[in-house]
Amino acid sequence: MGFREHAALVRRIVGIVLAVLLIGGVAAAVAAGRDSRDTSTATKTVRGVIGSEKAEFFADPEVVKALAARGFTVKTETSGSWAMDQLPLKGYDFAFPGSKAPADELQRRSTVKGGPIRPFYSPLVVVAHRSAAQVLADNGLAALSNKSSGKLLMSPYLKAAQADRTWQQLKGAQKQAELTGTVFIASTDPVASNSGALYLAAASYVADGGRVAADEAAIDRTAPLLKKLIRVQGAQQTSSDAPFRDFISGVGNPLVLVYESQVASLLLQNQQQELGDLVVLYPDTTVSSDHTLVPLTDSGRQLGELLSTDPGLRKLAVRHGFRPQGAAAEFTAATAGHTDYIDQQLSGIRQAPVPTATVLRTMAQRTRG
Repeated sequence: MGFREHAALVRRIVGIVLAVLLIGGVAAAVAAGRDSRDTSTATKTVRGVIGSEKAEFFADPEVVKALAARGFTVKTETSGSWAMDQLPLKGYDFAFPGSKAPADELQRRSTVKGGPIRPFYSPLVVVAHRSAAQVLADNGLAALSNKSSGKLLMSPYLKAAQADRTWQQLKGAQKQAELTGTVFIASTDPVASNSGALYLAAASYVADGGRVAADEAAIDRTAPLLKKLIRVQGAQQTSSDAPFRDFISGVGNPLVLVYESQVASLLLQNQQQELGDLVVLYPDTTVSSDHTLVPLTDSGRQLGELLSTDPGLRKLAVRHGFRPQGAAAEFTAATAGHTDYIDQQLSGIRQAPVPTATVLRTMAQRTRG
């Protein structure tokens, strides 16, 4: 090989090596850029078990986006609030039942300091179709404020339940073919579900003359009535979402216990047409469901604090019908156009104290015995 040929070959080899190095450099730069980009939008993944009434909140794309902007990706599974303590909680960062009592039980299994966090709450209400609400009002079991809201009078209602009153025995019901059989409120399973258990808390409080059950004797006094309230329902759901959706669809029982947030959520997301002739009856003695986050890791605590304090997330919680703790003005402003359904101030409504978790669980189990 001559000198010129050898030089040309060397130049060709050098060119190939430089090209390979150049391509590698570009690839490394792209990879570095991608790594840099990923780092800037990285989120911390936290896992939790929640009551089903909060599932739509955490699934809302705007909530997902807001949490990601604050460094969190939240993955949730649903469970009845009173069944959460039966779950193996290893691997979860938080548990989020619907009230303080099951949260207190879950807190005993947590090593994270600081205790539970209560970002928002929702009163329990009874939804009825207008025809059923009017019959209740005409028979002294309810008092209507307007065509879409009013109060359920708990003492007269419980007396009717104790006497096994039927719709056919109520004046005006004969005109409504769908109003037949025993008058009862459909609730969730109190052994597993928060709203069902709180229904028993309110009913026992009223039935026992405004006393909070604190011992076996108190449980005995109201056990027969509570058993009637549950047994007349037959099979029960463990989630408040399914009975509410059935009601909205026009099937199921004429009276259904739900969270106020389920109604308010449809109103605040411009889905009022789904409500049809729904009437919201606030029990004159009720229980508010304090949605209570139990941190199981430090990441879970950070999420709970964020839900409690971040203005954007509080606003989104209101849009899903929840009342933020310590800020009535936020909920009042959001629902200003929906006072025909929503009692913003819960005027004239008595809040029943809730028994301890042990007492309430015993009450629920006795309804099955």
